[in-house]
Amino acid sequence: MEMTYSHFDPAAQNRVPWNFGAKIGPKRPFNQKQIWAIRFFLDREERIRDRALFDLAIDSKLRGCDLVELKIGDLVSGPEIRTRATITQRKTGRPVQFEIAADARASLFAWLELRGGDVEDYVFPSRVDHSRHLSTRQYARLVDEWVTAIGLRPEEYGTHSLRRTKASIIYKATGNIRAIQILLGHSKIENTVRYLGVDIEDALTLAEKTEI
Repeated sequence: MEMTYSHFDPAAQNRVPWNFGAKIGPKRPFNQKQIWAIRFFLDREERIRDRALFDLAIDSKLRGCDLVELKIGDLVSGPEIRTRATITQRKTGRPVQFEIAADARASLFAWLELRGGDVEDYVFPSRVDHSRHLSTRQYARLVDEWVTAIGLRPEEYGTHSLRRTKASIIYKATGNIRAIQILLGHSKIENTVRYLGVDIEDALTLAEKTEI
């Protein structure tokens, strides 16, 4: 029988694991219908910051730790929101570029007009201390709220759902894993394959669409 630390710690033998009952594995990406449902909810509730955060999370495809640390200067050039931006990823230390589409630019512009600040300020400040950024934990709580509001199960979706969403849509439309690797800032294409959950069925479907 495999030995674990609980064999040597009587207090731990009847302790329920912290993640007991939790869904383990990658979170689902959102589909187009779900994206618009969340946008409708945020607009109806006049949650201007959250709409900007949601749109930027989808377009940037950034990890939560990188998203919350974005500064106004990363996204703004003069009076305009950039159409493309570049940041250095905290996890890998590698630069990654991302696009900011029209919807995200519009919602960001609305939020930054309300938010104020200068180029060195965080785009999404903490409500407790405006000199600090929104925490990844609070970001996760917000995503849970959005997901619950449109009738989805929060255990199946999370901040990584936002990172995966546009990448998954692009992959389904093009089958170009190398492009997804670049967009996600992965150092190895094997990581991208695992991240997208590419399997033999996906590969065969793409092959069947190719006439020679």
